[in-house]
Amino acid sequence: MTQADFEYGTAMADKPVPTRVSVYGGEGFWREETLEDLRAVGCRTHDGGDLSALVDGPVASLGDVVVVECLGLPSNEVGSLVRLNDRIAASGADLVVLTSLSALDAIFSIFDRSSPQILVDPTRAELLIAVGRVMPGVPNRRLQEINERDRSTLLRLAEQVDTIARELDRISGLDTNGAEKLSDFKRDFRPASAEPLTFARPANTAASPALPDPKLVRQMIAGRQARARFFDGELFADPAWDMLLDLTAAHAEEAKVSVTSLCIAAGVPATTALRWLKQMVECGIFERVADETDRRRAFIELSEESRNAMARYFQMVDTPLARAA
Repeated sequence: MTQADFEYGTAMADKPVPTRVSVYGGEGFWREETLEDLRAVGCRTHDGGDLSALVDGPVASLGDVVVVECLGLPSNEVGSLVRLNDRIAASGADLVVLTSLSALDAIFSIFDRSSPQILVDPTRAELLIAVGRVMPGVPNRRLQEINERDRSTLLRLAEQVDTIARELDRISGLDTNGAEKLSDFKRDFRPASAEPLTFARPANTAASPALPDPKLVRQMIAGRQARARFFDGELFADPAWDMLLDLTAAHAEEAKVSVTSLCIAAGVPATTALRWLKQMVECGIFERVADETDRRRAFIELSEESRNAMARYFQMVDTPLARAA
C-alpha cells in the first residue's frame, strides 16, 4: 500500500457515513419530493412505500431515521403504526411523524414508546430541520445553520421548562434540601445509572389548599386570549403557562384533556406546543394518561406536585388584580 493509498483510506474512514433515511406513507409524488430533498442534503434514502410495508421486514431495514406521513388515520393503518412503534423502540432508530391536527390524538397515543418528533402540517423546510436534529453529520451548510438555530431554540425551551419546574417546587413548599423535586425529573440531567425517582413530600409540609373555582381560571384564560384581538399574539405567547391554566381548570371540572385540546390551549403552532408538552412530561410537570377504552387516545393531566403548586399559587395571588393577570 502506498502512502497515498493510506492517506486516502484514512480520510474515507474519518468521513461520516451519510444518514440513511426511509420514507413511508403519503402519496408517491410526496415521497419522491421528500426523498429528493433528503438526497440534496447528503442523506442516503429509501422509498419504503405505503404504511403496509411497515408490518413486516427486518428491523435493520428501517434505516437510521424513519419518516412517516399519516395525515389521516384509516383503521386499516393503525396496526402498521403500532408495529412501527415497537420496531423503532427495539432498533433505536429515530422517528419523524408528519400528521394533521385531526389525527394528532391517535398518533400521540400510538407512538408511546418510540419518542418520535411529531410535526403537525409541516413545511418541507420543517421536515428537513427535524431530520437534521438527529443526523450525526450534516454535509449541507445551509441546513446545518438552520439546524443550529433550531437547536438553540430547543435548548432555551429546555432551560425555561426547568425554571418552571424549580418555581413550582418553590410554590408547592417542597424541601429543597432533601426531597425529590419536579426539576429532578428532567431526564436530560439524570445519570444514566440513576434509579427511577419517586415524589416525596416532607412530613411537616402543610396540606395544599384546594384548587380555585374553575370559572375563575377560565376567566383568566379568556382574558389572556382576548389580548390577541388588540395585539400580536406572539407578544404574549406563554405556552407553558397557558397549558398549566387549562389543565388546572380541567382538573377542577373533572374533565379529561386530549393532546389536541391542550395544543390549541397553548396558543402557539401545534408542533411548537408538542415540543413544550414533551418537555413538561419529561420534567414531571405533566403526566400522560392512557385512555383505558381507546388505545388511539391519550390524555394529559397535571402531576400531583403540579396540582399542589398551582393551588398554592392561586392562594398566594388571591386578589382581584392578580386574578385578572
